[in-house]
Amino acid sequence: MNWNSRRISAILSNALLEDQATRDATTLATIDPQQRATATILAKEDCVLAGVGSIQRVFEVFAELEGESRAYPEVSIPREVFDGVRLHKGEAIASIRHNARVLLSCERLILNLLQRLSGIATVTAQYVDAVGGTGAVILDTRKTAPGLRLLEKYAVRCGGGFNHRLDLSDGILVKNNHIDIAGGVRVAVERALANRKGEQMVEVEVRNMQELDSALKYGAEAILLDNMTVAQTHEAVARIRQEARVLRIESSGGITLQNVRQYAEAGVQYISVGALTHSVRAVDLSMRLQPA
Repeated sequence: MNWNSRRISAILSNALLEDQATRDATTLATIDPQQRATATILAKEDCVLAGVGSIQRVFEVFAELEGESRAYPEVSIPREVFDGVRLHKGEAIASIRHNARVLLSCERLILNLLQRLSGIATVTAQYVDAVGGTGAVILDTRKTAPGLRLLEKYAVRCGGGFNHRLDLSDGILVKNNHIDIAGGVRVAVERALANRKGEQMVEVEVRNMQELDSALKYGAEAILLDNMTVAQTHEAVARIRQEARVLRIESSGGITLQNVRQYAEAGVQYISVGALTHSVRAVDLSMRLQPA
């Protein structure tokens, strides 16, 4: 992750402005402007870490918003701590020595980022572990918090998953609504094949065996089995493998930690899980401050 990219800088800047971090009324009223402090970020539960690179960058963007050439913080991160590492409860993530006012004003944004991204990485790792040895790959979806997709999809990678589509321009996925509005599977697939750019793969979402047969007949190059049961998935995989050509097979919808391995063992190569990002629980982290 390039934490210095313009897109990441814009996300952090907007978040600091949303919180009015440079106008922190409580901190400005109670803390001496010359006071320095040391902050320690701790894991309060076992988790997979994501977002540690944001710590330094938040302070840099804060200084840019203040328009001051304030010295940047001394951020110390243990050598064994990095994005994607599995942390245990009580482990230190980082120690930060800086102006106390700045630490207090940036505390919540830093924790919000680390907790949400680490929550995504942690649950992704659980899904990856659940399908271990099957060859199936865990994918994310576009069900991300608006404005945070780049960060959330990065967190999925930290947890061992892979990204499906970054945005709507990133490949062709003919979904149920496209099929219904276009006038059926045949029309939607034929138009997609005719109008795609370059070598874009045409993936088609199907809900039943009838739609699957149509998608295969009219040239779909990848199949997304939508909300099928495990039994239906076995049947659909067997049908797809009768084709002379090799097609990518993906499952989505109704996938949980309890059943994800069953879907993997049904023979799909990819399993996309919206829950990685749309309803993730933030992990429990804390930031403790002491006078320096």
